[in-house]
Order: sequence, then C-alpha cells, then structure tokens
Amino acid sequence: MNHTVLQVLLLAVVVLPLLGALGALLPAPPGLKGRDPEQAVLRHGVSVTGAVLALSIALAVGFDRAQPSRMQGTTDVSWIPALHIRLHLGVDGVSLPLIVLTALLTFLCALHAYYKMPEGPTAKAFVALILLLEGGTLASFAVLDLILFFLAFEMVLIPMYFLIGRWGGNGKERAAFRFILYTLLGSVVMLLGLLLVGFKAGTFDMVTLATDKGSGLSHSTQIIAALAIGLGLAVKAPMWPLHSWLPDAHTAAPTTGSVLLAGVLLKMGTYGFVRIVLPITPYGAHTFAPYLAAFAVVGILYGSLACLALARQGAGGDLKRLIAYSSVGHMGFVLLGIATLTPTGVNGALFANVAHGLITGLLFFLVGAVKERYGTTDLDRLSGATGAALYGAAPRLGGLLAFGAVASLGLPGLAGFWGEMLSMFGAFRPAAGLDRGAYLTYLTLAAFGTLLTASYLLVVVRRVCMGERDAEARVLADVRGYEFAAWTPLVALTVLAGLWPAALLGLTNPAVRTLLGGS
Repeated sequence: MNHTVLQVLLLAVVVLPLLGALGALLPAPPGLKGRDPEQAVLRHGVSVTGAVLALSIALAVGFDRAQPSRMQGTTDVSWIPALHIRLHLGVDGVSLPLIVLTALLTFLCALHAYYKMPEGPTAKAFVALILLLEGGTLASFAVLDLILFFLAFEMVLIPMYFLIGRWGGNGKERAAFRFILYTLLGSVVMLLGLLLVGFKAGTFDMVTLATDKGSGLSHSTQIIAALAIGLGLAVKAPMWPLHSWLPDAHTAAPTTGSVLLAGVLLKMGTYGFVRIVLPITPYGAHTFAPYLAAFAVVGILYGSLACLALARQGAGGDLKRLIAYSSVGHMGFVLLGIATLTPTGVNGALFANVAHGLITGLLFFLVGAVKERYGTTDLDRLSGATGAALYGAAPRLGGLLAFGAVASLGLPGLAGFWGEMLSMFGAFRPAAGLDRGAYLTYLTLAAFGTLLTASYLLVVVRRVCMGERDAEARVLADVRGYEFAAWTPLVALTVLAGLWPAALLGLTNPAVRTLLGGS
C-alpha cells in the first residue's frame, strides 16, 4: 500500500473518533432518530468505533511488515514554528499493535453499552466521552511530537474522570477525584521533563530525538529529564508505589470504564517509556533502570499478595478490586522488561502490554456480567453453597471466567505466557553496564510472583466457579448473544497470540532494536 493511502488511513483513525464525539452531541437527523433517541446515539457510538476499527485493520493490512522499524503513513507539517512544534504523525511496529488494540476494545465497549448501558446521565454524554477517550488514546500512539504527545496524553483524563464520576458505582466521586489528582500531578512533572528535552535539543520531534540517541543532551539533562518524564509515565503505568489510585478507580468504574482503563489507558505509560525515555534519554534510562526494575518487582509481589489477601475466605474481598490489583502485578512485568534495556526484555514488555489488554479487558467484561446477575462482586457472597457456583448456574460464563484466569496466570499456549517469560529472559542477561547480580535477584522474585499469581487466580476460580448450587437458587441467564459478540474476539486473540507470538514479535523486534540503537 502506498504512502498516501497509509497517511489518509492513519489521519482518519485519529480524527474520526473526535468528529464522532462532536456528532454524538448534535441532534440526530430526522431519519436516524428511530423510536428511541437513547438507542440512536448508542448506535452512533457503535458505528463510529466500528468504522475506526475497520480503518485500523486496513492500516495494519497495508503496513509494510518488511520494514516495521520505519515510520509509515507519516504526516509532518509545521504547527507552531516559533516553538518548533509540528503536527507529526506516524506508525511503526511498536505503535501499530496498540492502535489496533485500542480500536478493538473501544468498539467492543460501545457494542456492549448498546445492549447494557450503565446507569447514569444521558447516553449522548456517555458516547461522546467514549469517543473522545478513544481519539486521545489513538493520538497518543500515533503522534511523533513531544508536545502533541503530552496534549493527547492529557486528553484522555477528563473523559475517564467523568465516566468514573458520573456512571460509576459506590465511591465513584472519591475514586474519580483520586484518579484525576494523581494523573494530573504526574503529568505536570512529565511536562517539565518534555520541555527540558525540547528546549535543550532545539526540537520536540520524537523521530529526530530518537535518531540522535541523546547526543544533543548532556548527561545531567538526560538524568533530570528521564526522572521527570519517567515519574509522569509511572503514575499511568501504574508503578508501585504510585498505583494507589488504580484499585479505587477500577472498583467504582462501570464495566466499559474498567475495560478501557485496564486495556488502553495503562498502556500509554509503558508506551511512553519505550518511545521517549529509552531512545531519547539513553544515559538517564541506564542510570534509573535498576531502580525501575526494583520498583517493578515490588509491584509484582505487592499486587499478588494483595490479591491473595482479597481472595481468602472471610476477607470480604471485591472481585473487581482483585483484578485491579492483579494489573499492578502484570504491569510490573512490563516495567521489568523495559528496565532490562535489552531487545528481549523490551519486546517482552510490549507483548505483555497487548496480552494484558486482551486478558484483563475480558476479565472486567466477565466480572461486569457476574455483578449484573448477582448484584455483587463480593467474593464471600459469590462463594459457598448459596454463592455463584458458576459451573452449575451459568456454565459458559464460568468456563470463560476460568479461561480468563488461566490466561492471566500465564499458562503456556496463551497470550499471557510470552510477555512475562521474555521479560524474565531479559532480566537474566540485562544490558551492558547493569548489575547482573541485582537483575538475577529481580528475576528470582518475579518468578516467585508468577507462583503467587497462579495461587490467587486458582483460589478465585475455586470459590466463584466451583461448588454446589442451592436447590432453591434462581435460574440465571448464561452468556447472552451480545456478550458472546463482545467477548469472542478477546478469547480468540488471546489464543492466537499464545500460539503464534511471532505475528506480534515480528512487528516489534526490528522497531525495538532501532529504538535501542540497533543493539
């Protein structure tokens, strides 16, 4: 596919959700109102996100897989000449999988909401916020200017704040406030680092800066910039101990909000590390890599232990909260892979990013279905003789929950396995100059974390899915048609990525080696 077509496709992928958000707020044309205006605007959301997904798939099909390290479909025009800021967009093997993942999850969320709209204000506002969130996220993965990246990075905060605060459940106001407070404070620090890089190097262009490998920045500038940018990205990642906003946000958010938060927003932080920190401030990245690895491993263990505490009988643990804490552990593997500064580790981090989006997105969909049927996600109420016993009450739902659990614990043959394994392989032999003894310790602790992960997920499956049903228990609906449509792509891709990892690694590996300096 030629450059112009790819350029138009990428522009359409980024701009269409923003136009769709505006269209959702306008009155529907007379012929499209239908009998129910609420359903009309929800149908608009499905149509726009479906078109964006189709365009992103066309972009992936037309992408030149023989040159995944080269920016393709680029647009580069001057925006603010006085500050050297340009409207620069492009896609390579690092960003393409995340663009397709974002388009897919947003479409599935819009489809799910069409049949099961969360309780809250008008559907118009809900659809507009979903589309604005999608546009900001896609722009974050497509832009190649530091200031544009910051603007796109910030664009997603307000929609998610309102999705949690207006359509969420118990504690939604507090959860939304903590989310916006943590992420905004992190963004302020990150902006200072981005401005420092841009003004010192004389350009904000990410491709130029990555090509220079920090040659235009002094060592002290790189250290300060890497620290400031890294802190902002770490909040969104989320890295322990900057993660504390996440469990509340997930627990309070509606199902669609939880899916997008876990499957899409968390990826923006780790993507920023790979796209900005590693290639643009390599000396700073090398300086802080051991500390990032240490925090990552603490996050793996902390997340797993928190989940074990929530899963035990009598703890009154919440299933949504448990999956939120599991994200802290899984994203710890992503950060560990990045901290190795090796192609193996960084490829593992990018693979784990995509796998986490697929698997955790599926899990939040499933937990939302359990809550809809039982009115609770309290593990003590979902277990026992009068609990869910999903294998007997709703066998297909129970089977899917068990599938999501074993995929999340990293069972070989499923997507969750490869990212964690490659991240640990990277830690076995980190980049030159890093203390291998320390990284072997991190590797050992991370491997122990995988055992803890398996422990709490198997406990959840035993408590929620197994057990005998009460003879007087009411009959529950199993997987419905729209749920099947929303969940099947995630199941299929989880299996496909597990059985054919080369499809993704073939895209990321050449691009990662270029970003790391051809190592």
